[in-house]
Amino acid sequence: MTRTFLIRGMICGIAAGLLVFLYARLFGESSVAGAIGFEEQIAHLAGAAHDHGDEIVSRDVQSGWGLFVGVIAFSTALGGLFSLLCAYAWGRVGKLSARATAALLAGACFVAVYLVPFLKYPANPPSIGNADTIGTRTQLYFGMIVISVVAMVASLNLGRSLARRLGIWNAAIAGGATYLGLVIIAAVLMPAVNEVPEAFPATLLWSFRTSALVMQLILWASLGLLFGELTQRS
Repeated sequence: MTRTFLIRGMICGIAAGLLVFLYARLFGESSVAGAIGFEEQIAHLAGAAHDHGDEIVSRDVQSGWGLFVGVIAFSTALGGLFSLLCAYAWGRVGKLSARATAALLAGACFVAVYLVPFLKYPANPPSIGNADTIGTRTQLYFGMIVISVVAMVASLNLGRSLARRLGIWNAAIAGGATYLGLVIIAAVLMPAVNEVPEAFPATLLWSFRTSALVMQLILWASLGLLFGELTQRS
């Protein structure tokens, strides 16, 4: 069963990746190009030639085949991991069908792995941020992911333990409130990062961050729905 789940999850990951690529290509690339153009304009106004460094892969390849390969590889691997998580969780989160289990897990993963860390450390377009702080910013972001995932697991376990005493509805509220409290405390205690230049267009920043959020939403929603539907049918 695990092998079947794994193959099915990877296939669903490929399908989800295709949807994400189409959205990124049609709507996300314009904000990336705008951010690069802003950086070049600032360099021009400063009287210095903009240096892209040793460009190993051209911009056209990055926005085309490079983007396609990267998205598909990531979504395929994510689909495999998600299928193993579903195989473990099925039957352990109440009397839910395969479709409901996959949808619930996809929603929980989207919130814990992406949405909460994104709210604390939102995505920035390329050319934004100090190159010297990349390592620190990466550590903070992944640290927030770890905290969010651990808090989610702890809250789910708490909800399960309280279900018999309080009922499923009240236990779910208690678990959700616990998760929300833990991540709020973590977000307040962790250092803030804001390296966006004041002159950077607010509409362009909003467009980029919205596109990044929508791509993750498409990925997790399509992955959860497709995997749940195929598993339910089988």
